[in-house]
Amino acid sequence: MLPGFHAADRTFFARDVLDVAPELLGCVLQRTDGDGTVSIRITEVEAYAGERDPGAHAYRGKTNRNKTMFGPAGHIYCYFTYGMHHAINLVTAQPDQPYGCLIRAGDVIAGAELARTRREAKPRKTPLPERRLASGPGCVAQCFAADLTNDGDDLFDGHWQFLVPDDHTMVPHVTGPRVGLNGPGGDGAVFPWRYWVDEAPSVSTYKPGRSPSSTTRPLRATPAGSVDLNAGQRP
Repeated sequence: MLPGFHAADRTFFARDVLDVAPELLGCVLQRTDGDGTVSIRITEVEAYAGERDPGAHAYRGKTNRNKTMFGPAGHIYCYFTYGMHHAINLVTAQPDQPYGCLIRAGDVIAGAELARTRREAKPRKTPLPERRLASGPGCVAQCFAADLTNDGDDLFDGHWQFLVPDDHTMVPHVTGPRVGLNGPGGDGAVFPWRYWVDEAPSVSTYKPGRSPSSTTRPLRATPAGSVDLNAGQRP
């Protein structure tokens, strides 16, 4: 257990996703496997609210791919996207309420060398800055070596842990549209469901959704928000 933190219980997640999402900021997601332990303090998340959310995977109902979202809170929904990256979501609310929070970014506070080894599996000209190790949802999953075999993992089975600061209070944060979403789900006035710690160096870059005919270049982040879950991640 990291000093200054305690393990959450399942009731922490068994609430509406819009209550859970901002409270994830400043908490730590941790995984232990045969290679060691990696701990990431969360700095950026997005909320997805199932059938009431046109940006959510579960908007059109249950499929084999998203079935974990319809199960008990406190499980990991992991999926592969764009043939390139995995992404980690934490399931919230009650069974058959397919709500969850995408972990978009965080600070690696333990196991940084292991995380770096995983992130730099391909040769690079220069080492990744520490702030970029877990900047973007695909990067978070890579730090944890998470893949489709982890879909459905229980946060309370001992391999994963979710840790809350002993003095936990709501971390000052900013909200905005989710990254890479176009259409109704990308409307930040209706769905300002990206939450991030303002000025945290690990927060990923914002890119708006782009229509096939769009020629607009994406902007660097300040306010922000994805169902292109890799849009805006720093490689």
